[in-house]
Amino acid sequence: QVQLVESGGGLVQAGGSLRLSCAASGRTFSRYAMGWFRQAPGKDRELVAAISYGGGSTLYADSVKGRFTISRDNAKSALYLEMNSLKPEDTAVYYCAQGNGGAYKNTKENDYGMHYWGKGTLVTVSS
Repeated sequence: QVQLVESGGGLVQAGGSLRLSCAASGRTFSRYAMGWFRQAPGKDRELVAAISYGGGSTLYADSVKGRFTISRDNAKSALYLEMNSLKPEDTAVYYCAQGNGGAYKNTKENDYGMHYWGKGTLVTVSS
């Protein structure tokens, strides 16, 4: 049974930084693509970033390019999201996700190939 547990959310001022972590268990972490998604109040869930099984390929939403960095530590079965220069519009619940293959899909359809989801961690950016 796949379990994904996010941590690291909280309240931060605009311009600040946060690092989110996701602890994965239940199957061999290093075989699967991972992703971070977010959902703001009243909005649809959206992709933030995705990373392939080995970390060699990444995908970012235009809104976070240059500010956020996704990474993974396969030895620790952990996924990270380093968030810098945070803006109030980054306020959302952030979800960790895992795919069923080594690569993420480049289309929004079927959530970029993600199949398993954590319960989320809230990030609030104050102005």
